[in-house]
Amino acid sequence: MSAEARKAALERKHAALEAELHSLSAQPGRDSLAATELKREKLRLKDEISRLRN
Repeated sequence: MSAEARKAALERKHAALEAELHSLSAQPGRDSLAATELKREKLRLKDEISRLRN
């Protein structure tokens, strides 16, 4: 997989996590542990995307 393809795949996954977080935050009684884990994964993806851009 080329670096551009990898970056595009990571960006799609990052966007999907953002949508999932948004959906989770709209639910009453949301699971804060799940939200924290999603945020952590989203940040990890953002860091990897940033490394691929440089």
